[in-house]
Amino acid sequence: MDIDLPDVLAEVTAQFERYEKALVTNDVAVLDELFRNDKRTLRYGIGENLYGYEEIMAFRAARSAVGLMRRIDRTVITTYGRDAAVASTLFYRDSTPGKVGRQMQTWVRFPEGWRIVAAHVSVIDEPRA
Repeated sequence: MDIDLPDVLAEVTAQFERYEKALVTNDVAVLDELFRNDKRTLRYGIGENLYGYEEIMAFRAARSAVGLMRRIDRTVITTYGRDAAVASTLFYRDSTPGKVGRQMQTWVRFPEGWRIVAAHVSVIDEPRA
């Protein structure tokens, strides 16, 4: 299996960056587009467990647009072959000092493009270095 083929890595990185921009600007249409429209798609959030595309869409539609800005760090995107990837990043929000968020996404290429099929978001106390 080829890992991190340059063209595939560039494609997934572009989609990850598109997701990040949509997240901080609350572009719900793009966020909905980037999750796979399937009952098996899931997102474990900071305070919610969302099973299926419909639950994820409902969460996004109801979420407040306040306080979404964040900075990311230590992003790692790894592709496996031409059709699968994992994106992981840390994030920090000024509204939660002393905390670090962790985000992981599993991306799969479908005929309609790259889509997130599973995501996990959590926040912990920032480890002392």
